[in-house]
Amino acid sequence: MKVLRYIILIVVSVTILGCGAYSFSGISLGPDTKTFQVNYFQNNSALIEPGLELDFTNALTDLILNQTSLALVRSGGDLTYEGEITEYRISPTTATANNTAAQNRLTISVNVRFYDKKDEENDLEQRFTFFYDYAGNQQLVGSQKDTAHAEIFERLTQDILNATLAKW
Repeated sequence: MKVLRYIILIVVSVTILGCGAYSFSGISLGPDTKTFQVNYFQNNSALIEPGLELDFTNALTDLILNQTSLALVRSGGDLTYEGEITEYRISPTTATANNTAAQNRLTISVNVRFYDKKDEENDLEQRFTFFYDYAGNQQLVGSQKDTAHAEIFERLTQDILNATLAKW
């Protein structure tokens, strides 16, 4: 019985220690990378949606906090994210026989600059775009707008994280 306990203890220990270095998110950080900062993303799009830039900045910050062990700092971070919202556009995607929109699309694009103090080869500047489709007879206000922004931000921020830290 005592031997069985030792075997189970060894198997459990090896399993836990063996999986310790693996990340299910695919994020790989250097051992000396401890902090990050997300600078304010200015809204430079032709159509200005009030508060969009703050909401996006917060969404990116929250995602990095939730999916990494990095600490958020105001300045001097090992990793720095900055950029601007370059597009906020609503356009019809399909039309009805009456020449009205059957479906509309909200598109948001963000230009991101990423700097890695510990390894400048990881620095990146890239544009990320995603969209949300909704019925042409609906207005993009209230909970509909909140849902659209949340869905777009979820995809944009995950794509940014994957491109900068997971190297996908």
